[in-house]
Amino acid sequence: MTPDELLQQYERGPELLRNAVLRVSADQWQKHPIPGKWSIQQVVCHLADFEPIFADRMKRVLVEDNPTLFGGDPDLFASGLAYEHRSVPDELQLIALVRSQVARILRQTEIEDFQRTGVHTEAGPLTLETLLERSTRHIQHHLTFIEEKVAALLRG
Repeated sequence: MTPDELLQQYERGPELLRNAVLRVSADQWQKHPIPGKWSIQQVVCHLADFEPIFADRMKRVLVEDNPTLFGGDPDLFASGLAYEHRSVPDELQLIALVRSQVARILRQTEIEDFQRTGVHTEAGPLTLETLLERSTRHIQHHLTFIEEKVAALLRG
């Protein structure tokens, strides 16, 4: 896949997420239709917390020589960042804005810069292209879980 095709997918992510979330009412976002799994609101908050992290990694790979890229524990974020008190519309807006800004930057990036690397503390060396792929897939990965929750909520 070319960087342009990947960027198109990256830019579509927030809209796909918004459409999935809006298939149910706001009062259903905090429900747990699948026992032991996060609510829709928790998933959206998780995505909103990690979107700026992905953006930071990509930006630092662009401007620093082989920067260290730190991991993050999703469960630790979920337990300490008040997911139950956050606004899903605000979180969706944050995700869309971050992706819009990063896409604008990456569209001005030279093709060879997509091979610049950073070193992730858990995954090792990663290229900018790989970081973009992982960020793009992050929403896609969680859309599957949101769609399962939506289907369970709609079944009642």
